[in-house]
Amino acid sequence: QTSMKNMERELVCPVCKEMYKQPLALPCAHNVCHVCASEVLLQHGYLCCDPTSEPSSPAATPATRSPRLGRRAAVPKPDRLDRLLKSGFGTYPGRKRGTVHPQTVSFPCPACRRDVDLGERGLGSLFRNLTLERVVERYRQTINISAAIMCQFCKPPQLEATKGCTECKSSFCNECFKLYHPWGTQKAQHEPTPPTLTFRPKGLMCPEHKEEVTHYCKTCQRLVCQLCRVRRTHTSHKITPVLSAYQALREKLTKSLAYILSSQDTVQTQIAELEETVKHTEV
Repeated sequence: QTSMKNMERELVCPVCKEMYKQPLALPCAHNVCHVCASEVLLQHGYLCCDPTSEPSSPAATPATRSPRLGRRAAVPKPDRLDRLLKSGFGTYPGRKRGTVHPQTVSFPCPACRRDVDLGERGLGSLFRNLTLERVVERYRQTINISAAIMCQFCKPPQLEATKGCTECKSSFCNECFKLYHPWGTQKAQHEPTPPTLTFRPKGLMCPEHKEEVTHYCKTCQRLVCQLCRVRRTHTSHKITPVLSAYQALREKLTKSLAYILSSQDTVQTQIAELEETVKHTEV
């Protein structure tokens, strides 16, 4: 267990503190997740390409072997190309907004605490670390195989759980799942999930990237995930964490509700006076 924990520390991204997802190899020999690298450059004022959703297999197609090959921009129209050449301004990966001449991108490596030069292409000059990505995948599979989850409702000997239920917060084998979710009842509408020992409440998912939403865009007034956040469409938008937006909206609704409740007695008194006036008028 100690050796597995030590290995897991080597497979954790220094930015998000989670296991690498589409890791990029930096010139300083350290690694960082693709999405994390894009967020770091955005925080330093650089425009980055939209992180495309790639297959789970790192070497599925030649176009996905590296970010350089997997993100080829569309050819601009002639009139737009002329305007770009005359103005000297572009928004290719790693280009800083408002600059006229090409410049190199400086990336602050969170591991060695040094500024790494990425050149003019920024993240476009980096390659995916396919070896590290395969190691992470195999480590995840090893953890899943070694940590078998048993059914919580079987009589001894217990069978291995094959399904989980977020509503019931329990893991079941096939027979127990059918037994505790009988047809024609409300429990039959519960959606089965992979078995687990820690059931988290099911969060809202991004319909475009199938990732859990973590931020709220005030400009678009919609929830966004990590991949949506680093897209060019949200570059100049005001984006806050979901919890901050929830608390602000809750405080606003609480004040509005308190104002309505405080004015309720006054409104009821005015209604009673109007009813008396109506009766007096009828008499």
